[in-house]
Amino acid sequence: MNPVRPSKVVTRHRDGAILAYVVDSGALGTLEPAAVFRPRRGDEVVESAVWPSLERVVYTTLNGVVCLTRAGDVVWTSKFEPHSDRPHGHHPGCELSLDGRSVWVFRPDGMAGRGGADQWVMHDADSGAVLARRELDTVGHAAFQHVHPSDGGMYLDVGEGQDGSVIVRMAAGADGEPEFVTYPWSDRCLIDLAPDGKQFMTVDHGQADVAFHHHPSGDVLFTLPVEALGHDPEETWVEWSGGYLTPDLAIVTVGREGQGEREGDEWFRCHLVDVRTGKVDGELTIEATSAYELVPLGDGTWLTGTPDSDPVRQAHTSLAPSD
Repeated sequence: MNPVRPSKVVTRHRDGAILAYVVDSGALGTLEPAAVFRPRRGDEVVESAVWPSLERVVYTTLNGVVCLTRAGDVVWTSKFEPHSDRPHGHHPGCELSLDGRSVWVFRPDGMAGRGGADQWVMHDADSGAVLARRELDTVGHAAFQHVHPSDGGMYLDVGEGQDGSVIVRMAAGADGEPEFVTYPWSDRCLIDLAPDGKQFMTVDHGQADVAFHHHPSGDVLFTLPVEALGHDPEETWVEWSGGYLTPDLAIVTVGREGQGEREGDEWFRCHLVDVRTGKVDGELTIEATSAYELVPLGDGTWLTGTPDSDPVRQAHTSLAPSD
């Protein structure tokens, strides 16, 4: 039996509300909201995260982070100073730690015009107090944060547009204080962490290949170029999507854009890769209109759906979860 990630909560933003959906071990099909949170009046939510208890939500705006109860009471807030009047180009993000005791916030202060470096900040989940702060050598538009499924660490992937992508890992040091490691690449985008925590998956910023790395060293286990997936590199590329279907199987997505005589002939294909051997192991049919709707959950299932719709959970026929 493959190990699976614990039940998790995903969010969608619709009609000014934050909708929380619980992904448990057995439910397939369209998910119904388990809780609805109402942000403060005037707040435009950028990203959000809800505790598994469904009792609290944390969300970012362009100029701060807010934690509310389900009833709408403010638990704490933290403003990004100075206030930024830039409406576009910077996308602050938030994520809960594995134990739910802290909130990690990415602040793209460079793009916001705050006159300083980007920051990665750890807040106490109950009080909002800053527990750790890391100034980053980046000028990012946005970032993806990934929680390590077992050791309490965090990964941050900062997207700098044409300048590439920077991956930073946080781990607890011997004294309990966070330690930060920046991987020596600026041309790889972090896609997912394996559900058993032993490796992670990246895609070349130029979309020429996918690579699988040892956690925590980052050493490359193997790389697959587009050709190894059975496609012409002149016409296709590896999408910045996919991830781990199980600890042993990853979904690698290849796409093509129709141009010229092939106008409208756009498609994407989801390939299964055995991460133990590096062997391509067939295709997976995904009911989605875009490769970026796909969110593998690591237990043989995945989510699809646009930000404006309820997520749909589907399963590989031979890997469907059981209660």
